[in-house]
Amino acid sequence: MDLDAFAWLLTDNGQRLLARATEMTSPDGQGSVLAVQTALRKEETAERVAAAMTQVDLRRKAAAKFGDLAPRMYFTPDGLEQATRLAVAHHRAARLRAFDATSVIDLGCGIGGDLIASARAGLTAAGVDHDPERVAVAQANLDALELPGAVTVADATGVDHSPFDVAYADPARRGAKGRVFSAEGWTPPWSWVETLFARDACVKVAPGIPHDLVPEKVEAEWVSDRGEVKEAALWSGALASTHRRATVIGERGLATLTSEDDPGGEVGEVAEFLYEPDGAVIRAGLVTAVAAGVQGHLIDEHIAYVTSSASFETPFARGYQVLEELPYREKQLKAALRARGIGKLTIKKRGVQVVPEQLRKRLALSGSAEATIVLTRVAGEGTCLLVRPF
Repeated sequence: MDLDAFAWLLTDNGQRLLARATEMTSPDGQGSVLAVQTALRKEETAERVAAAMTQVDLRRKAAAKFGDLAPRMYFTPDGLEQATRLAVAHHRAARLRAFDATSVIDLGCGIGGDLIASARAGLTAAGVDHDPERVAVAQANLDALELPGAVTVADATGVDHSPFDVAYADPARRGAKGRVFSAEGWTPPWSWVETLFARDACVKVAPGIPHDLVPEKVEAEWVSDRGEVKEAALWSGALASTHRRATVIGERGLATLTSEDDPGGEVGEVAEFLYEPDGAVIRAGLVTAVAAGVQGHLIDEHIAYVTSSASFETPFARGYQVLEELPYREKQLKAALRARGIGKLTIKKRGVQVVPEQLRKRLALSGSAEATIVLTRVAGEGTCLLVRPF
C-alpha cells in the first residue's frame, strides 16, 4: 500500500474521492471497475484512485467480518484476512471486562479489529505493530469510528507491557511463502509467546493448535461463529478459569461448554436421535460433554457423533432424527435411495474415506424427493443412516 496515497485518502479531498468511488461502484462489486477508474483518473492521480478503489473493494469483502462497521473502516488485503471477526473480538473483550480488566495492550494489532472491540467495551486500549501500513490503518479505523486508543510502530517483543492489566497477542502465522505450521516460525515465535503466560494474558492461535502445546494452568478456548470454527485463544493468569472451553456464537447469542461439564462417556448403539457436535466442541475435545447434555453416548470411541433416545435442542450440536439404516455398500445404497424416489441428496460423513461430491455423482439419482444420509462408523463398522434434520 502507498502510505502517502492512504494518508491523502484521509483528507477532505480524499474522502470526497472515496465517496465518489463508492457511489460509482455497483453494490455487488461487479460493476465496471475499469470504467470507474478511468472516470476518476480525470479528477485525481492514478495512485490516489487506486487507493480509493482498493478500499471500496476491501470494505465490500469486510462486511462478513465487520458488519455495518465495514463501510467506515479501512483495510489492507492481508490485514483483513488475518483480522478477528468482530463478533469473536467482542466476546474476547467482554471476557476481559468480566475479569475487571480496565486496560489492554495489543502486541501485533494489525488493522485494529481487536482494538476496536476493546475500545467499544470501555477498555483503555493501545496497540503496536512492526508494520507501518497496518499501524496507519489501525489508527485510521479508531479515528473513523470515533474510538479512543493509541497505536504505534514497534517490535512487540521489545515492548514493556507491564503497565497494562492484560497483554494480548495474535502472532502472525503467515510468511512470505504462505502459512507457517511450526509455532516457532510464528511472528513473534512461540518461545516469546510462552513468556506472556507468566502474567494475565490472552493469545490468539490457530484452531488446530495441538493440545499438548498448551502449557499447564493455561485455558484453551475454541470459538466458532455461526457454525464455523474461527480461532482458539489461550488465557493465562487470573483470566484462566478452566482447562478447555468451547464457545459457540450463533444467532441466538453465545453459549459455552467447559471441561468441568465433561464427565466422560460411553459407546453404544445408534438410538432414535443423532447429534453432530459443533466444530469448536470437537476441537476442544468436549464431545462427551455434549453426550452428557443430551443424555446420550458416542456411537464410536473415535467418531464425533453422539446419539440419544431423547430429542434436545442444543447450541453445541446439530440434531437429526434417525429414520432407518441403509446399506453402506454403494451399489445397494444406490438401489435403496432410488427405491425411495430420492433425487436430491445431502451427504454428511465422518470417519470414512468418502468424497460426497464424487459419491453423489456416481449415485446418479433422479427422483423428486430430498433426503440426508450420514456415512460414518459405528463400533468400527461402516454405516449409512437416513436422517431428518430437526
